[in-house]
Amino acid sequence: MASSAHLLGHAGEAAAAAHLVAQGYTIARRNYRYRRAEVDLIAQRGAELLVFVEVKARSSAQFGHPEEFVTERKRQLFRLAAEQYQEETDWRGDIRFDIIALLQTPAGLRLAHFEDAFY
Repeated sequence: MASSAHLLGHAGEAAAAAHLVAQGYTIARRNYRYRRAEVDLIAQRGAELLVFVEVKARSSAQFGHPEEFVTERKRQLFRLAAEQYQEETDWRGDIRFDIIALLQTPAGLRLAHFEDAFY
């Protein structure tokens, strides 16, 4: 049986993907893995922009906001996976690193999209 944190993570990724699609992106890949790195979502807007998205969902902000949990080590691994994906797909356009933070509230998930969150 899946834990509540695991279920929240899946719900968060689904909500993040739906948000991106509503903003005009297409989802190119979900849960892309390269070595020890994982990119939750890779979204594309046209032929010119590829966005690597880290999704962070939390049940409360008691210990900090979700976006605060993207550590420098996670960012390094994220960049490594992004480089590999660009090589695999021969991507020549622009890239961006975003964070989509979701916080569980009584009314549902509250979503915050941080574009260009890191380099």
